[in-house]
Amino acid sequence: MTQPTIHFISLGCPKNRVDTEVMLGVADVDGYTIVPEPEGADVIVVNTCGFIGPAKEESIDTILEMAEHKANGGCKKLVVTGCLSQRYSKELAEEMPEVDHFLGSSDMLKLKDVLAGGAQRMLVGNPAAYTIRAEDRRMLAGPKHSAYVKIAEGCNRTCSFCSIPSIRGKQRSRSLDDVVNEAKYLADHGTVEINLVSQDTIAYGRDIDGRPTLAALLRALGDIDALRWIRVHYLYPESLTDELVEVMASHPKIVRYVDMPLQHASDPMLRSMKRGHGGDRLRRVVETVRSKIPNVVFRTAFIVGHPGETDKDFEELVEFVEWAQFDHVGVFRYSDEENVASHEMDNKVSAKISAARHRKLMAVQRPIARKKNKARIGQTLDVLVEGPSTEHEFVMQGRHAGQAPEVDGAVFLSGAEVSPGTIVQATITQSAEFDLVGEVEGGDGWLEAEEAKKRAEASREAAKKAVKRKVSLRIAQ
Repeated sequence: MTQPTIHFISLGCPKNRVDTEVMLGVADVDGYTIVPEPEGADVIVVNTCGFIGPAKEESIDTILEMAEHKANGGCKKLVVTGCLSQRYSKELAEEMPEVDHFLGSSDMLKLKDVLAGGAQRMLVGNPAAYTIRAEDRRMLAGPKHSAYVKIAEGCNRTCSFCSIPSIRGKQRSRSLDDVVNEAKYLADHGTVEINLVSQDTIAYGRDIDGRPTLAALLRALGDIDALRWIRVHYLYPESLTDELVEVMASHPKIVRYVDMPLQHASDPMLRSMKRGHGGDRLRRVVETVRSKIPNVVFRTAFIVGHPGETDKDFEELVEFVEWAQFDHVGVFRYSDEENVASHEMDNKVSAKISAARHRKLMAVQRPIARKKNKARIGQTLDVLVEGPSTEHEFVMQGRHAGQAPEVDGAVFLSGAEVSPGTIVQATITQSAEFDLVGEVEGGDGWLEAEEAKKRAEASREAAKKAVKRKVSLRIAQ
């Protein structure tokens, strides 16, 4: 008997990706064959993002595209899950009759009922009803050597522009032991890098018995022998505890990488955004991170065009970016979402002005990023090998510890044969805006001189192509 087939599409953030991996595990346990393309899939699952306007549009377009496979007779069942269906379940159900089942942002395990047959069409439940557990089997969507680990769900903050608490519920931290058990399982199956994610990572543990700290969790994860790199994402910019700074600065497995979305730098804008602090505190946080965590890589994100943002506010943000010299910066244009506090605010900023401010801030950051990368020429870095480059057939690519998956560029490698999932030393020989070129020291065997020369040239070409591609993507955000 032929096994039924299923295809997954995961949109949005890494937290959503973890949810998709839980559903991949459900399908695998139920005997489904996971197929990489929608053509020929008996079931198609679209895990949506519903955070801001462009993400919602992408989700709807994807659902309609997948509905064509059902209309053409290949797909027997179309399932929509995630934040968009949690937020707009009634509207989607009325306007998309081609969708067979809707699941919400915390309903991943209900996929089992859908696959078994006979389930209700609407399975959108309470977003606060579920938090991922180590016992929930996951199937990684990417290579086994790197994985995201979700340490909490939901959020207790009240930022004016954010709909996450209404979509995902209040913060629900996992126990320290449960996170460690999942990380041990991943490490036992080949994972060497884990990336800790949640909506508000710095608040981990505050809502559960014993109030375990993020620092304590990091130390416990650091005791897992097979893990090599542990990276923390989405730190809220409040005062960092001495305990957390110390473990990030000194533990050999905690990469010196701080991902802290600051959102703005002007006092009036930070108040309007309900961020709970002002620009002076942000400067102190940046100074603390820079002074106490040696060679730290600092990633942040900002929103331009929030209601009430004046030219003066924006120029203060520009000056702040020039002063702070961040390694990686994401810039997002404000999206006027219903059911959030900022939607009711006056003094809306036009789309034209918001787009212009986005372009300018990215233009300010671009030479900073180039300078940061150029300073790495001549350094020998540990690089986690990801696999063959998507830019050139002769090149392997990887990431150094200051490059998070999918957002911070790559190191294109030449000089030796290397295997995906290994961490090698590479001397940086060239730099571009987001990417680096490195020559591997050692590896699985040195190449002949002519082959090494060919691969070095291919690495340079790959880096050039990647720069053009990534700049366009970042400008389009």
